Amino acid sequence: MPQPQKVLLLVPMGSPTPVLLKELEGPISLQLGLASVVSKASLPAPAYAFNKDRSQYHCNAIMRRLAGMLEPGHSMVLGVTDVDLFVPDSPFVLGEADRESKSAVMSLFRLRQGADGEQLRRRLQVEAVHQAGHLLGLSYCEDARCAMFFAQTPQDCDRKQMSLCNNCRNELNKLNR
Repeated sequence: MPQPQKVLLLVPMGSPTPVLLKELEGPISLQLGLASVVSKASLPAPAYAFNKDRSQYHCNAIMRRLAGMLEPGHSMVLGVTDVDLFVPDSPFVLGEADRESKSAVMSLFRLRQGADGEQLRRRLQVEAVHQAGHLLGLSYCEDARCAMFFAQTPQDCDRKQMSLCNNCRNELNKLNR
């Protein structure tokens, strides 16, 4: 019997609009075979995750809140915000995913640097595919063109393709068996 399709819940947090998140659905479906739906409930900017020493927002606190939003029919959740994100060992991150809690977060904050509307949309789509790939079980890839490459700058996102390399695609096929 075929397994039911996994569904990713996309949650706007703060200023990102549901319309912007809707533009992530196609690439996530096309590249990962993962259905996604924009949440009817949006969240305010994650003030609870603010670290005043760093003037940034802690990913883990945000992902804990997002994990609590999972409803029956949703396999995992990805929050999209516009605040500057961090994890303790890094000066900043574009996003973070946690397979255990089935939650991820990503931010427009750094992706906006030097980008026009079209470039920002593409960067956001590439990073959404990347974070959703982690939620499905994919690891970082060493191929700088693969969507699963660890982008440390917006320019890294620009070099990445929307798609997975052959190794990552094969790995995804194994994970989906």
